[in-house]
Amino acid sequence: MSVFNLLSLLGGLAMFLYGMRLMGDGLKESSSGTLKIVLERVTNNPFKAFLLGMGITAVIQSSTATIVITSGLVGAGLLTLRQSLGIVVGANVGTTVTGQIIRLLDLDGAAGWLQLFKPSTLAPLALILGIVLIMAPAFKFSKKIGNIAIGFGILFSGLLNMTAAVNTLADTGIFENLFSRLGSNPFMGYLTGAGVAFILQSSSATIGILQVFSASGELTFNAVYAVIVGIYLGDCVTTAIVCSIGAKPEARRVGVVNILFNLSETVLVLVVVNLLRQLGALDSIWYSPVTPGSIANTNTIFNLGCAVLLFPMLPVYERLSRRIVRDGPVSENPYKDQLEALSPAFFDTPALALRSCYNLLLSMFYASRDNLKIALGLLHSFDEAQWRQLQATEDDVDLMADRLSNYLVLLSAHLSTELHISILNQYYKIVDEFEHLGDLAEDLGQTARNMDQAQTGFSATALREMDLLVELVNRELDYAEKAFRTRNEPAARHIEPLSQVVNELVYTIKENHLSRLRKGECGIDAGTSYMSVLGDLERISDVCSNVGVSVMARVTPELTQEAHGYLSALHAGHDADFNREYESVRKEYLGRLQDTEAV
Repeated sequence: MSVFNLLSLLGGLAMFLYGMRLMGDGLKESSSGTLKIVLERVTNNPFKAFLLGMGITAVIQSSTATIVITSGLVGAGLLTLRQSLGIVVGANVGTTVTGQIIRLLDLDGAAGWLQLFKPSTLAPLALILGIVLIMAPAFKFSKKIGNIAIGFGILFSGLLNMTAAVNTLADTGIFENLFSRLGSNPFMGYLTGAGVAFILQSSSATIGILQVFSASGELTFNAVYAVIVGIYLGDCVTTAIVCSIGAKPEARRVGVVNILFNLSETVLVLVVVNLLRQLGALDSIWYSPVTPGSIANTNTIFNLGCAVLLFPMLPVYERLSRRIVRDGPVSENPYKDQLEALSPAFFDTPALALRSCYNLLLSMFYASRDNLKIALGLLHSFDEAQWRQLQATEDDVDLMADRLSNYLVLLSAHLSTELHISILNQYYKIVDEFEHLGDLAEDLGQTARNMDQAQTGFSATALREMDLLVELVNRELDYAEKAFRTRNEPAARHIEPLSQVVNELVYTIKENHLSRLRKGECGIDAGTSYMSVLGDLERISDVCSNVGVSVMARVTPELTQEAHGYLSALHAGHDADFNREYESVRKEYLGRLQDTEAV
């Protein structure tokens, strides 16, 4: 055996694994949005869930990815453990599709139009198509499809290199000696399959390598069946470990169910194969050489047959998983599930990761706005219990902001599309805005508490003017919430005219307040607090303005770099719609302010 043959084999293996990773990543990235939608819509019908799991895995060619994503959705509360069971079983069947693709190696001797499907033809065709799409993109998803095609071409090029190396090494007698030992010792074959699958973290890749080795002609059915069964165990252990990292108990149970199913599958296959062997039903194939096609078919039959026979066992697996993984202590944090939805398991599926961020951002906004309502109420009538509630909610907002910021930083390394990057950039800015909103609510509450302790208060006129300003700021908050929640461009456009009027209203109210101070109608201490309240309300308006601009930047990406110029153009009167709404709102609120002063 030459060292160069070994290098060729290992180099081919590296190309094969990289091509599989590149193709799988491209498929997952391009389908992540659809993947999120279909997984969230799964029903309580186990058979439908089974078909869904099988179909998704067949597309993205990774049972690990499907099960890990499912585990994350269970942890996020979007799926129940029971709904996930069918998906887990379907994922194990769907992963056999890769082996059926690799069986194209059997076409090497084909003639006519079938020559198009030979790996030696498909590899260069896929590489040519991929590089053309990447270097000369003709449509929106050209680069994504190009990466998938390049991965497909590299995968088959690796297969061809490994096949050539295996054919050379077959003459040395190494394979004959190795596989004869595996055939006489099924337990060693089982451990070999489990070990390789565990190291490669992919059952599809391990089956593919086995198919390549079958080109030596020395691999027989009695040597291969135990290896295939061992692969199931090695792959599911890796999946369970990934599902368990930082996950809640319900999510970890998904990985446990996968192990229980695969253990049952290995026992069932080994028992049935040996029983058929004793009955003589396998005599014709027991010592016969296997091909890539027969390995692919054996793998599919094992998985599909076991899925059908073990499907009634799903409720048993669910009960066992609950006994194995116990529930932890109940948390009092009302946002616990949403915080745990920020799972690293979603990093390979950005749409799901960003959806978890979106849900938590909305919770931050609603919590901060609830605190604003409490704080403004405290300015009228202070209540210690309400103040403590405000502080507890502010702690929750700060926790959500910290977790979100850290998660977005980690997620950024896994994003490659412009769409996902632009969403992440928006969310990173919005985190700060919503946290600032919570801080301003706490500032208002603290002002109310200080006034209560000092036994001071605002005059009736000051309260009426403040309430008018609060009404306008609440209109802004309504538009900001709608704009962010539904990425509503018209709602975002309504914010800036109102924000401009808020600035004028604050200026006029301050002037009125200074006039009252000069006349001795307001005390100095209360006057300082009043100015602080007006400043906080103006800053809340600024938060709404920033949210509106961020939404507009999502709709019109060029605004990301020209936000200041965009606002300057609006304030300079260069937008007719802005001018019209600004004048209307200004006339309404400044007019009402004059009426307030006259009371």
